[in-house]
This record gives sequence, structure tokens and C-alpha cells, in this order.
Amino acid sequence: MTLTAHTRPSRAWVLAIRPRTLPAAVSPVFVGTGAAFADGGFRLLPAVAALLGALLLQIGVNLANDYFDYIKGVDTAERMGPPRVTQSGLLSPGSVRAGLTVTVGLALAVGVYLALVGGWPIVVVGLAAVLSALAYSGGPYPLASHGLGDPFVFVFFGLVAVCGTYYVQVLRLTPLVVVVAVPEGLLITAILVVNNLRDIDTDRLAGKNTLAVRLGSLGTRVEYVLLLLGAYSVPLVLWSAGVRSAYILLPLVSAPLALRMVDAIRRTEGRSLNEVLAQTAMMVLFFSVLLSLGLVFSA
Repeated sequence: MTLTAHTRPSRAWVLAIRPRTLPAAVSPVFVGTGAAFADGGFRLLPAVAALLGALLLQIGVNLANDYFDYIKGVDTAERMGPPRVTQSGLLSPGSVRAGLTVTVGLALAVGVYLALVGGWPIVVVGLAAVLSALAYSGGPYPLASHGLGDPFVFVFFGLVAVCGTYYVQVLRLTPLVVVVAVPEGLLITAILVVNNLRDIDTDRLAGKNTLAVRLGSLGTRVEYVLLLLGAYSVPLVLWSAGVRSAYILLPLVSAPLALRMVDAIRRTEGRSLNEVLAQTAMMVLFFSVLLSLGLVFSA
């Protein structure tokens, strides 16, 4: 996309939403819903609401990053990632802030419905998710700037998203659901790791001390590999422990793609990491669909 001051607002908003990151929102909902279906508790409306809520939360995080990183001076012309609409002047800070407000409002509206379905646990978790999403880049103690972005993503886009999706349909949790939420959290964190690896130099200059800045380039690449290894080991553990039949190994079909990602993360630098990020997100989605099917077929 060629970006100019005359870029249509609709295209600018698409850029702000960052569609390539949205598999991170969809994937855990697939797994939570697959687990609910396997346990005979699938409910369409709560599942759709969980999906919509997850998408809104991801979009909210993206808009918050765009707005707050501009306000704090993190985004500059040297940025390696896709252009940010606020820093590029495609949308005004006020417009992005308004978009963020609308997105959070819609997420809260979806949360009200889910709270009516799931009760007070969903209220507590939902509010924590929204507040953490805003605190990721904003507030007096931005999580991303203090090396806490990775655990935030693991918890809220992995554990909470999978378990919450399951809970609003079945109204209880099982140990298996918590276990299958772990690879989701690990893989979605891997998406963030690629993003932060690409931005190490510019983040360091801006004083944004992500975990990647603290670990350095080599340490961050090792983290990426370990996250993938951890995720792919979970189906093997479930099968070897006799918890599920061999169908739970379906996610291993995506292992060749994961190996290509490991090779790519080893040798890719700079702006080329944008494509690695997009491919990692698609790998996560592929893994998640297979894991969801594995849960259904192995029940």
C-alpha cells in the first residue's frame, strides 16, 4: 500500500486495525469452542460473542499502541514495522483516540452480554482484560515498556481467551481446557516476539524496554524457538499421557511451517521480519484450527 496524505480514511483505518494480527484473536476462540463442543457444551451465541470480544480487544490493543506510542515519541520515521497511522499523519491523534474509545465501548457491550451468560467471573476477567489492554502501551506504567508485554499476551490472549470462551459456553472449567490454553498463549506470544525483535533498536532509543530489548537479538530469537517448542510439545504430552486419542496430534501437521519459521527467525533482519510476523500469525491460526479439530475428534 502506498501511503500519502491523500490516502482514503477507510484504508487508513484498515491499516490502524492491523488485520495481519487478528489471527491472534481468532485462534484461542477456536480452541475454546472446540473444547466446548467436545464436552457437549457448545453454544452458538456465546461462542460468537467471545469471538467478537476477542477481535475488539485485539483491535483495541493495536489502536492503543498506535496512539500511545506516538504520544510518547516511540514511533519515529525510523520505525521498521508497518506504518503507524498517527505517526504517519494518516489519521489525527484525536481520531485514533476516538476509534479506541469506540472499540473499548463495543468490547464492554459484548462483555455485558457475556457477563449475563457467565456471571461474575466474566465481569472480573473482562474488566481486567480491558484495563490491561489500555495499560499495554498507555498509563503511568506501560506494560510493554517494562518487559511485561510477553506475559500479558500469554495470560490474556492465551489462557484467558481459551478458558473464557469455554466457560461462557459450558459454565465451568476443566484441567484439560487450561492445558490446551497453554500452547495458544505460547504461540500468540511468539507473534509479539517477532514484532519486538524487529523493533529492538528503535524501542531502545525511545526508552521502551520490551523484553526483547532486555534479552537482545540472540536471546529474543531463542525465546521464539522455545515458545514454539513448548507449544508443539503439549499435544504430544496429552497423547502420551492417554488423555486424548491420536487425533490430538493433528496440530503437528503444521510442524513443517513452524520449522520454516524457526529458520526464518534465525536469518531475517529489519523490515523483512514483517513477513515473518504475518507468517507466524497464520501458523498460529493453522495450529489452532487443527488443535480444535483434534479436541473434537479425540473426545
